[in-house]
Amino acid sequence: MITSEKIINYISKNSQATGKELTDYLGISDRGTRKQLKRLTEKNILQKIGKPPKVYYLLASERKSREVIRLNKNALKIINKRYLYITPTGEAKEGWDGFLAWCEKTKQNPIKTSTQYIAALKKFDKFRKNNLINGMPKMKNTFKNVYLDKLFYLDFYSIERFGKTKLGQTLLYAKQSQNRHLIRKLIDQIRLDILKVIKKEHVNGVLFVPPTVKREIQFMKELEKQLRLPVRNLSVAKIKTEIMVPQKTLSRLEDRIENAKKTIIVEEKSEYENILLIDDAVGSGATMNETGKQIKNRRLAKRNIVGLAITGSFKVVL
Repeated sequence: MITSEKIINYISKNSQATGKELTDYLGISDRGTRKQLKRLTEKNILQKIGKPPKVYYLLASERKSREVIRLNKNALKIINKRYLYITPTGEAKEGWDGFLAWCEKTKQNPIKTSTQYIAALKKFDKFRKNNLINGMPKMKNTFKNVYLDKLFYLDFYSIERFGKTKLGQTLLYAKQSQNRHLIRKLIDQIRLDILKVIKKEHVNGVLFVPPTVKREIQFMKELEKQLRLPVRNLSVAKIKTEIMVPQKTLSRLEDRIENAKKTIIVEEKSEYENILLIDDAVGSGATMNETGKQIKNRRLAKRNIVGLAITGSFKVVL
């Protein structure tokens, strides 16, 4: 009997097992056991629950095994790469495992829904070029005067019907949970793309848009510190007011513009060739545009002001 079959039979008899338990049973190295468990989990034959040091392996549900066999291999590859579901109890389920959990939660047929999900991704991906989404059409449709020369998103925050993207989910919970491990994981995912933008746009100055919500661990501060970008950071201040009003709580565009205009102050005096503004997310775009306006009015950028958001949004007709 091959090793993988021994693992499946053991778990079938005992309901669940730890990696150490299986290593002892199989009489092989810990590394060999982990390799087998990784392969079986990726094939959705096993499912993993818990976090180190308490991690258990169970047989995947009968429905899960049956559905994955019916799923198109290319669709499975895309979903495994791009889907993330955070359960109500705070468990992160990636790929097909997460997609199936979401479908079960929302009472949808996973095979039919996976086809619709792939089709939705393709329509949203039409706005993507060189792994970046052009956000300038949104700015030009929203503001009479646009003070950015370019605006890019690394991904959409969410897509219609299917909700937050994998990056959108990670960003939301990294900020809300103030979890440094999750923040570091997100930064590792986006660092290379940010460096590519800096190189392509010949950026020599970066401004990190300051946060508006008071937290013990500020995501934007952690982003600035951990990215360690090879360019100089511009000096910017967030004015403290009696009551901090987050941009996302303001429904009127005029209020968002006023909020950004009167609470974010660019203090920098040096001149740069091209300046990159980095923000976690672009909703209305008011913060980016008003910050760009200050830079433009003070002639801090000789050439371009480029905006870059981890996630952004604009209307896509499906």
